[in-house]
Amino acid sequence: MTQLKVQQKKSSIGCKANQRETLRSLGLKRIGDVVVKEDRPEIRGMVQTVRHLVTVEEVE
Repeated sequence: MTQLKVQQKKSSIGCKANQRETLRSLGLKRIGDVVVKEDRPEIRGMVQTVRHLVTVEEVE
């Protein structure tokens, strides 16, 4: 199954509260953190919410 590698590139300071909460629920706490999540619609939606703060790669 395909997985997504999500890395936080920018700070959440100055962002809306829902964007900060989305980063936390993805498991990202600080700049440079990387998490690997299953490629599911829920995760895609979360990434879409914070797309300006993270980079995403597909991995096998």
